[in-house]
Amino acid sequence: MTQSTKDYDVIVVGGGPSGTMAAVAAGRNGARVLLIDQAGFLGGSLTSMGVGPMMTFFAGEKQVIKGLAQELIDRLVAQGFSPGHVPDATNYVSYNTPFDSEGLKLTLDAMTQEAGVEVLFHTMLVDVAVDDGEVQSLTVANEDGLTTLTSHIFIDATGNADLALKARVPFQLGREEDNLTQPMTLNMKLYNVDTDEIRRDVLAHQDRFPRAERDLDAFNNAARVAVSGYEEEFRRARENGELSIPRKDLLFFETNTPGEYIVNATRILNHGVFDAKTLSDAEIQGRIQCHELFVWLRKTIPGFEDCRIEFTGPNIGVRQSRQIRGTYYLTAEDFATHKQFASTIAHTGYPMDIHSPQGSGYGTPNDYHESKPSEFDRSKLNDYHDIPFEVMTTPAYKNLAVTGRCISVDFNVQASVRTTPTVMALGQACGTAAAQVVNNDTDLTQLDVQALRQTLKEQGAYLD
Repeated sequence: MTQSTKDYDVIVVGGGPSGTMAAVAAGRNGARVLLIDQAGFLGGSLTSMGVGPMMTFFAGEKQVIKGLAQELIDRLVAQGFSPGHVPDATNYVSYNTPFDSEGLKLTLDAMTQEAGVEVLFHTMLVDVAVDDGEVQSLTVANEDGLTTLTSHIFIDATGNADLALKARVPFQLGREEDNLTQPMTLNMKLYNVDTDEIRRDVLAHQDRFPRAERDLDAFNNAARVAVSGYEEEFRRARENGELSIPRKDLLFFETNTPGEYIVNATRILNHGVFDAKTLSDAEIQGRIQCHELFVWLRKTIPGFEDCRIEFTGPNIGVRQSRQIRGTYYLTAEDFATHKQFASTIAHTGYPMDIHSPQGSGYGTPNDYHESKPSEFDRSKLNDYHDIPFEVMTTPAYKNLAVTGRCISVDFNVQASVRTTPTVMALGQACGTAAAQVVNNDTDLTQLDVQALRQTLKEQGAYLD
């Protein structure tokens, strides 16, 4: 083991969508930035958990997330790695954004390198030193041994608040009443799927696909197929023991590559814990469920007869774990009243998509996203909400910011802000704020949020 010390302006822990955008934003705004990640590539859940498509940049027909996130999509489209924003064939949101995960890795590498960001892969956070209201340093482990890293500003983009946890920042695990979290999912990617047969089957049995039936034009015109349904088939498979998955339906999305599909239909229930053993057990359960699904899909679902497995995972997908208790705690009441903030730095147009921590259900009672086709009101997809800067800071530390799905929000709001476009917008705001603090030689408690908002607008972000 060796030990050394290195110093930076901004250190970002976690190279998922939010952390990468934070690092790029900080680098473009003049900061010396280090980005570390435990994987060998950037992209987080999109590249290491098989998550896709990105949902959603829009509220109805209005694009409410732009900036660096949109630049990423433009670059993917230009290289043939994405068709761009396409109508959501499930009618859950107005548009989703398929992509090629290998192309995403290359593009994120390019964006970080162009911004002058130093990237260290295969690097784990080991410890955090704090003193007098500041994070003093991090200790990380990699091929170099143990290294102490110092910085003006630290950004936790781990998704699980790992840095904040080690700094003893207060947090909420899952639901306030029982600490249960939304279930984990191990995604599976399949290829050699017959898309034409899927379209024929859905259109021939429209009543079995209530989301598609709400707006068949959206399903017919979608550049990539997405399907939610097969509830009766799923129920029978669970009753006869073919499937052990505590879920009520099948959900799959076509990627940038025609005939390649992400199957998002496993469900691993865990009760009030988030630790190494829980994650390990979830990986095992997830692979078992994926194998059951693969066998069942080939035997049961039109279009999947000759499909092949490209991969499972390779890591379990985590919807929710810890939420810090930050300077401001964003609640479902704030969303219900469409509370506006002078410090708004991002928006979300994604609904409160709650997968039951205890069973097969999802959504909230009387949720219009689960409404019958005859009751579906597309105009309600226009809804979106403000996110203030203070959900990314904590009163305990003046040089620690948190971005991504573990920001300071309640259980219900987290179900809306946890998705890729929203966390990328959060990341851009967080990284830009960090650079602003460094450039002014101040700290996060002295941040000029209006100057931050102006910079974000000048750099392409949408702020209403």
